[in-house]
Amino acid sequence: MPDDLLIARNPEEGTSLPYLVRLPLGPDGIVLKTRETWPRTTKVYCQRVGEWPEDPEIVECLAVRSISRRGAAIDLVLERGRENRSQFVLTRARGREMVFWQSRRTAKQARPNVTVPTARAHGRIVDIVVDTRERYGYKFSAQQAHTSKRGLPVGDYAVFDGEDLVATAERKSIEDLASSLLSGKMTYVMADLAAQPRGAVIVDSGYSKLFKLEHAPASSVADAVAEAQARFPTVPIVFCETRALAQEWLYRWFGACLAEWDLDRAGKSSPTQLSGGMVGMPTDPDGL
Repeated sequence: MPDDLLIARNPEEGTSLPYLVRLPLGPDGIVLKTRETWPRTTKVYCQRVGEWPEDPEIVECLAVRSISRRGAAIDLVLERGRENRSQFVLTRARGREMVFWQSRRTAKQARPNVTVPTARAHGRIVDIVVDTRERYGYKFSAQQAHTSKRGLPVGDYAVFDGEDLVATAERKSIEDLASSLLSGKMTYVMADLAAQPRGAVIVDSGYSKLFKLEHAPASSVADAVAEAQARFPTVPIVFCETRALAQEWLYRWFGACLAEWDLDRAGKSSPTQLSGGMVGMPTDPDGL
């Protein structure tokens, strides 16, 4: 097989992924079926295919300058002046592999030009516990926080006062959130979080991404989000545009929860305390 990037017509009939892409990586290459021939305006969803067809209809044959795998990402550089750099990100959701193809432009569009603050959350360094089952967990490297790992009864991240759980949060990718909502599993997660002193769901994608999912009807997912929030008003579902902003929001929220916990123990009320579970939710459509 050549060491070029090959793009061919997908011979599978009735598919929503009409192209095949062969990456020259490994002895047999990696074959994916995809919707586009290049991620020009947004990241492109891909699925792995068992093998390259024997007599494919080649659409493009592109010389590769370099290709390498770094953890969950495959970096690709082509021998051409424009649209020459892209990345394939391998992840898992709903128990199966998912692959997203993004270029430098689409990755930049997904990242707001924001620098997170370095000040402590409510004047403290926050000790955050990460559940042992959390893969690729948040590091909070940009925040003044310490992390440790142990099994949590609820959620993926939590803060404690001694042995007392103060607040906990469940992290969801946008795909996992949609799947859990439509399958009904999210109801049990929300109920568990609502039973804690404070609980939240953090999503490291913007709300607008709900309407760009490949295999979930947008209106059904949006309705399910609204229903979950109406049913469990004390558990906010917070959409952040990036992983970095999700960590920042979670760090600030944990700091606020610890401050409220201290006030409750002292028998005082916060001067800004308001009723309801959606206090201070942003009006930006992406949840920021």
